Amino acid sequence: MKIVLAGPPRSGKSCLREGLKQAIRAIPGAFYPYVITACPDGEGAWFQETVQNSPELAAACKAAYKSKFTPEFVERIANSVKHCSLELTLIDIGGMITPENRKICEHATHIIILSSDPSKFNEWREFAKSLNLTVLAEIYSDYYGAEDTVNEGDEILTGSVHYLERGELVMDRPLIKALARHIVKNLKKSSE
Repeated sequence: MKIVLAGPPRSGKSCLREGLKQAIRAIPGAFYPYVITACPDGEGAWFQETVQNSPELAAACKAAYKSKFTPEFVERIANSVKHCSLELTLIDIGGMITPENRKICEHATHIIILSSDPSKFNEWREFAKSLNLTVLAEIYSDYYGAEDTVNEGDEILTGSVHYLERGELVMDRPLIKALARHIVKNLKKSSE
């Protein structure tokens, strides 16, 4: 499974990515979730841990690494997605529907949509449909919320996750744990 983490900017995708990776790793027998950081925003997989240990260093490194999409970057990441043969890959893309993100996602298989703006879900559903990506989850990112909600469907998990903030440990949030189980269940079904 090559799963795109998508949705508008400032919805918490990179925070979700790190918590989800940790939650999947905590499931006995689950495949290791390989992460491809597909946005040149300076928030690689290292970023969340660095924020927890040294927010100032994380901010300085992010500023140094942040860049724009270039044709070379897009081609390199698109090839990484295409040629990745691992069982479980998470692809953390930028928060805009762009030709660059389309190119990066064209060889993915699934998508998780995370949005802090409920009115944006439909455009990301259309993005998924245009690339033939199976929607695994639609999650409302409720920054000011106090708790998660989870609606576990057979095909699509829906719900809300609260306070996705850089540096926060989120792997034990109910929605993130449910999403990890949902991914592992679907991965097992697809490999049977």
